Amino acid sequence: MSGQIISGLTARLGRAAALSVVAGTVGGAALLAGEVLAARHRRYAQPEFGLGLRATIGRPGAPALRLVLLGDSAALGVGVTHLEDTVGGMLAGLLAEGPTGRLVHLSSVGVSGSRSTDLATQVARSLLGEPPDVALILIGANDATTLRRPADSAAYLASAVHRLREAGAEVVVGTCPDLGAVRAIAPPLRQVVGWSGRRIAYAQTIAVLEAGGTVVDLATETGPVFRADAGTLCHDGFHPSADGYRIWAHALLPAVAAAAAVTSPH
Repeated sequence: MSGQIISGLTARLGRAAALSVVAGTVGGAALLAGEVLAARHRRYAQPEFGLGLRATIGRPGAPALRLVLLGDSAALGVGVTHLEDTVGGMLAGLLAEGPTGRLVHLSSVGVSGSRSTDLATQVARSLLGEPPDVALILIGANDATTLRRPADSAAYLASAVHRLREAGAEVVVGTCPDLGAVRAIAPPLRQVVGWSGRRIAYAQTIAVLEAGGTVVDLATETGPVFRADAGTLCHDGFHPSADGYRIWAHALLPAVAAAAAVTSPH
C-alpha cells in the first residue's frame, strides 16, 4: 500500500461522488471531496529497505527455500524499521523455526505504491537467475484506493501468477486487505474505499485460483482485528505496524508453509 496513491482519488472524484449514497446528498459528495484532499495531504510512512530486501534466515545446512515477495508496500514492510518486523521477515523466521526447519533465502521485488499493472515488471525481476520456490504476492490496496476496475486488476494479477507457475514457483496471494479498517481515511470516504477493496479482493480470488495459485483472504482473516485495534497500524494510520504485519504473517503462514512443503529441498 502507499499513501501517495490516495492522491489518485482526486482524479476519480466523479465516481466517488456518484457513490454519495454512502454519505447521503450533494452535501455528502462535498464531504467526500474534502476527505480526499485531507487524505492526500497526510504524511505517510516511507520505505526503509529500498527495492532490494534480502536476507538468509535459518540454520546453515537446513533444506533451502527461496521465498520472494512481490507487490506493493506490504511486500517491503513499509511502516516498520526492522526486517524481522516485516511480513517476509516474520514468515522466514516461522518457516526456519518450524518442524521442517528451512533455510530461507528471502528477497522482495515489491515497490511501494504498486498496482496490479506493475506486477509484470516485478515478475521479470523475480525470475532473474534461479526462480523462486515460493512467491508471495501482496497487492490490491492501491488498485482499490484509485478505484480501478476489479476485472482489469484481477487480469494483471492472474497473468503474474500464471508466469510464476510456469517458471515452477508455488504462488500464494494475499488479497486486498480490509481498507475499511484504516484510520488515515475518515468516513464516509473510508467506506467507499473499503467497498472498492472488497470488490478487488473478490475478483482477485477467482482470478488467482483459475491461474493455479493459492489465495489468502486477508480482509476476512485479519480485518476484524485491524478494525478493533488501532495498534495494528503504524503512525500514519494507513500502513500496518509490526503487530499488524505479525497478524498478516500468521494468516499467511499455513498457505506459505503448504507451498513450501511441495517444493524440493535443495
